[in-house]
Amino acid sequence: MCRSVELHRAVLARNDENAAALRRYLDRHGTIAVNLMSSPGSGKTELLELLLTRALARGTRVAAVTADLATENDARRLARSRAPVRQILTDGLCHLEAGMLQARLEPWLPEGTRLLFVENVGNLVCPASYDLGESLRIVLVSVTEGEDKPLKYPAAFGLAQVVVVTKGDLSDAVGFDRAGFLAGLRQVNPHVPVFETSARTGAGVDGLLAHVMACADGRAPHTPVLARQHEGLPHRHAPSTAPVPGSAP
Repeated sequence: MCRSVELHRAVLARNDENAAALRRYLDRHGTIAVNLMSSPGSGKTELLELLLTRALARGTRVAAVTADLATENDARRLARSRAPVRQILTDGLCHLEAGMLQARLEPWLPEGTRLLFVENVGNLVCPASYDLGESLRIVLVSVTEGEDKPLKYPAAFGLAQVVVVTKGDLSDAVGFDRAGFLAGLRQVNPHVPVFETSARTGAGVDGLLAHVMACADGRAPHTPVLARQHEGLPHRHAPSTAPVPGSAP
């Protein structure tokens, strides 16, 4: 058991070094990376396609990298936005690591990219531990998954700088307990901005994009309590607990 823990710490330490190098690389290029994490089937790809489309319509230079265990289906879907997109196949690995991302970006990142969205592998366990050199970490959950996800996955939600509820158009049909969800979320991550969205209707998408752009333009992102409490975890930004326009109470 001790050997296993030591190996895990060594892997995370190496990843943190790679993440720091990647962050410097992105800073030199004026690029803000946004790490998107969720369970499989949350609607992450559909929402990201809409975010890319609307960002391009505003004149923002965006790009996306999407990671999966197999297939390039998501890259083909995201390419419909007309944003530059690349796929990373992890060959069975349940998460994306900073070194993998940097190896893909360095020969490819389009010049002048302002926002780089990174669609992580569908998983709320492993990816939570890995810093990808991002400036903003977003965790998504669909109303079809139930309201107890923040309490079941406290590391993922506890380290989120933004939480996005997806498939809001199905809330009534599936009996989503919004109040219960928010109560659980506030237990693991007080004051985190929450955006309720529907890629199908477009609800909440502009507010989410505006928040991401504001962070890219210098607004200090939310600092999760969990990140401040545990040394070595990513996202040790200055705390920001002010209410965010467009977020849920």
